[in-house]
Amino acid sequence: MNRYKKIGLPSGRTAVRYLIAAVAVGLFLLWVIRLNLVEKTELVSRNGQTFEKAEVTAILRDNLQEDGTRVGEQSVRVRMLTGERKGEELEITSSAGYLFGAVCEVGMRVIVMQSVAGETVIASVYTQDREWVVYLFAALYVLALCLIGGWQGVRGSLGLIFTFLSMLFVYLPLIYRGYSPFWTAVFLCFLATAVTMYLIGGATRKTAAATCGTVAGVVIAGVSAQIFSAASGISGYNVSNIESLMTLWNTDGIQVGGLLFSGLLISALGAVMDVAMSVSSSLYEIYLQNPSLTRKELLRSGMHIGRDMMGTDSNTLILAFVGSNVSMLLLDYSYDLPYRQVINSNSIGIALMQGLAGSFGVVLSVPVTVGICALFYYGKKANCKKRKELPD
Repeated sequence: MNRYKKIGLPSGRTAVRYLIAAVAVGLFLLWVIRLNLVEKTELVSRNGQTFEKAEVTAILRDNLQEDGTRVGEQSVRVRMLTGERKGEELEITSSAGYLFGAVCEVGMRVIVMQSVAGETVIASVYTQDREWVVYLFAALYVLALCLIGGWQGVRGSLGLIFTFLSMLFVYLPLIYRGYSPFWTAVFLCFLATAVTMYLIGGATRKTAAATCGTVAGVVIAGVSAQIFSAASGISGYNVSNIESLMTLWNTDGIQVGGLLFSGLLISALGAVMDVAMSVSSSLYEIYLQNPSLTRKELLRSGMHIGRDMMGTDSNTLILAFVGSNVSMLLLDYSYDLPYRQVINSNSIGIALMQGLAGSFGVVLSVPVTVGICALFYYGKKANCKKRKELPD
């Protein structure tokens, strides 16, 4: 042991841990790469169609009316920045729609949807080029997180990036391969929680307790949604875009009916993770200051802490789901729909199910996490002066 310390190398046990971690990460990356080697069924023919960047150089014909509205489409000249026609100037149109097209101005960067067949080019403005805005705001958020949070902020940003990449390269490929969306979401939540908690708290009992509490809360949210679904007759086939999703079921066998509940688990993950980690960390600090506490006293303290979090985090989920459905609620209000029609509609039922089931997960994750903490912490020695983690 002393020989390792003299030359500045990690101890033998630490070196073995690093080696195991490196092997585990390598195997995981190989699995992810293989998972993404999937041949997708072509749903829409896009032969010759590409989306390229361009810059507006002139407005040839505007569609601005005297009353300030826009009707029809603009005719503009753009200089192509990417693609087969890079460097060339094309005269194309830009519609006045809310979903497609853009109100073009000279110097604006836009995305052009073009189809090239020999010398023939059919192109139109798809939308404004906002890619740089997305990357800039994401970078500013990560920078703020790191500057304000210090090393914890850096670890938190790494956990956030890992969760996002797991959504793209683990969750979506598994569902596309026909696995159950519900259990795929449970697996994703466990994976994201374990990595995020490890980055923030290290390999400690506090981290283990928070991870177990988070997974338990997410599963409770899913089970609550399933019970609500069975009792109300609402299923994953009542969503607004089910017609498009059924194409995936017909062509690839994707279990589209479970996507609603799968999305609910992922939506609830953040709030449940926050509650579980807060309870676990707070109880650890309490026990660190007074290791003589009995298991019953730990349970009582944990419940007192958790009760203060239940209301705010439940509000977070309810307000998040309500906020995402504001346009629907405003339309219902404006049309003065009858109460019985509104309360029994599929859209309102789904929104209520998402908010209430997620809140069930938040509330019930508190006693579960408290119980796990009392089990993990009680009877373990804690060095209050050196602020060491509880021994494994």
